[in-house]
Amino acid sequence: MSSDPTSSTAPSAAVLAAARALSARRWRIAATLTLAMVGVYFGFILLVAFRPSLLAQLVSDGLSLGIVLGALVIVSAWVLTLAYVRWANAQYDPALAALRAQVAAETTARDEVTNGVAT
Repeated sequence: MSSDPTSSTAPSAAVLAAARALSARRWRIAATLTLAMVGVYFGFILLVAFRPSLLAQLVSDGLSLGIVLGALVIVSAWVLTLAYVRWANAQYDPALAALRAQVAAETTARDEVTNGVAT
């Protein structure tokens, strides 16, 4: 029997590599969407700071371009959040569930070998 108490529950190298790849992919998606939101937000703030006359132009009676663009900043946050949630539900969550199932299967197989039960 191994002297390392965590050896029977440690995932295989393949599982660890897949988990790292999945984590890196999630980080890239999150960073891309975050940068997109930062770009939209700071683009709007720069317009407020340096082109207030542009934002003061009326689109219709009582509705300025600044109000429309400000609302679009909020809508873009919703859209980017929706994009992340849809990606996570379709890609990330199933991949993570598959990795968890693989770890559980490996752990069960190791426990059976350790306890002398052959499959």
